[in-house]
Amino acid sequence: MLPPLTPDFILYAYRQGIFPMAYNADSSNVQWVCPEMRGQISLETMHISRQLKKIVRQGVFDVRINTDFSGVIKACAMPMPDRPQTWINQDIIDVFCALHEKGHAHSVECWQDNVLVGGLYGLAIGQIFCGESMFSRASNASKIALVHLAARLHAGGFKVLDTQFTNAHLEQFDVFEIPHEAYIEQLRALADAPADFTLARRTEKDILQTYFAFRSG
Repeated sequence: MLPPLTPDFILYAYRQGIFPMAYNADSSNVQWVCPEMRGQISLETMHISRQLKKIVRQGVFDVRINTDFSGVIKACAMPMPDRPQTWINQDIIDVFCALHEKGHAHSVECWQDNVLVGGLYGLAIGQIFCGESMFSRASNASKIALVHLAARLHAGGFKVLDTQFTNAHLEQFDVFEIPHEAYIEQLRALADAPADFTLARRTEKDILQTYFAFRSG
């Protein structure tokens, strides 16, 4: 029998390449998942369409980091028209909020008129960022959050953006897959390497401009 969901056990499990998923948001049962093929997005070459890049530059949302982590994960757990069931139950919400308080889990948030309209959250394991889930209540909000995430990870010294799985939404960013064994090798090399998600001394605008300059260089 596996131990209960605690921050320490979650960190241990992610270092083994496994992660929890509830059967649905109302279920108290959690399964531990270990994909044979692991989804990832390249921080250096992820596809950002010309139109999306233009929208990101326009700053249609106030993009914030870690200001309402619980709001983001709870929004990700809610059913949406294209996603009637989610895998995030209350136990997962509670343990990831605890991981956030300990500085391991982070959120990228899109705000409009002081209302949270989109975002994503994930877990940092050394220089690997495990993207967990995203949501959008306004056009392009989750896409913009993902671009800001990539820019921040690149600036903070992260090497891998893990998406766990691939899906149609991520295909537009050139998501790709690697075998489980290759992901374990990444964990061995990067799980204890230093990286900085918060980048407290840098503004979101500066991080984004530096990232776009790097990509066009």
